[in-house]
Amino acid sequence: MERILIVEDDATISEQLKILLQSNGYIPVSQPPCELALLDVGLPGENGFEICRNLKKNADIPVIFLTAHDSTEDEICGFSAGGDDFVRKPYNADVLLARIARLLRHSAPVQTVKGLTVDENTFTMSFGGHTQSLTKNELRIMTCLMKKPVCTKDEIIDYLWNDSCYIDENALYVNINRIREKLRSMGAGDLLRNIRGVGYSL
Repeated sequence: MERILIVEDDATISEQLKILLQSNGYIPVSQPPCELALLDVGLPGENGFEICRNLKKNADIPVIFLTAHDSTEDEICGFSAGGDDFVRKPYNADVLLARIARLLRHSAPVQTVKGLTVDENTFTMSFGGHTQSLTKNELRIMTCLMKKPVCTKDEIIDYLWNDSCYIDENALYVNINRIREKLRSMGAGDLLRNIRGVGYSL
């Protein structure tokens, strides 16, 4: 589940955003780390443009300015600060969610471990010049496995449940076997190892 930073000094709007994000499968947070940031511009102290610049220094995360400021100058300042989108208040919830989803898709990481590349943007994995497509469950399993040296079965199942991929132990075995077949077809059959009594490792 992606974490979305909310920086908004209006308590009512902030709470509305939290409810909107939670009901659509996101985790609202009040400080980094996060996968995307929603920033107001007119804040007491450090303004949204300055916060955006600081965020971009530490991580290349998408930033949406959500603000009542509607001048062209403000929009230019927002993009100059590194912002990726500019949404004016009062915002349309469906449009905001669509823009969030678009930016998260475009910023999804591409990870490589031992020559195996998993691309969350295209739902594919590649090895040795060969590419295989992945289902949503297969992609999330591979993403989990690439995050740490060994993943227990419970960790993988919990990871998928948190991402709204409902899966039990039997379904995990089925997906693991499908992933093995796809790896084997690319000449990488020995990359996914079963750690007896523990879980799986790449």
